[in-house]
Amino acid sequence: MSPPDPSSHSIRASHALLDLEQFLPYRLSVLSNRVSGNIAKLYGDRYGLAIPEWRVITVLALYPGSSASEVSDRTAMDKVAVSRAVARLLERGFIKRETHGDDRRRSVLALSAAGFEVYETIAPLVIDITRKLMSVLSEEEEQLLETLILRLAGEGLQRMDE
Repeated sequence: MSPPDPSSHSIRASHALLDLEQFLPYRLSVLSNRVSGNIAKLYGDRYGLAIPEWRVITVLALYPGSSASEVSDRTAMDKVAVSRAVARLLERGFIKRETHGDDRRRSVLALSAAGFEVYETIAPLVIDITRKLMSVLSEEEEQLLETLILRLAGEGLQRMDE
């Protein structure tokens, strides 16, 4: 059975239509997926890493000793996706897991020497490709974009919860 034709007058009269091409979350998601996909080529081709794995590596480079739950919070990635990425990275020797000193039930993650090598090789390339993306904006536009992102991530998200 095929879906109803959205151009049908009776559907338009009785249902609200969402124009995805103008829907901000959709547009941000598409842009994010395309940017992440371009960046993923850098570490995917060289190290066979997927996007969630690279994100875990990046978080652990900046916040060694984080738990998987903390990685999930920092990246806004699903805990299952983080858990799978952690398992693959442990298997490949890019990260190591240790029990937390004070709480034997809590494990923390850190990059191994091989993980640091991946990070130190790929991070400059990621910075460079990000500069290329941002080069289409003036300095003032970059600052405005940063301000708007912070505002949406803070006050905007709070208002959504009201």
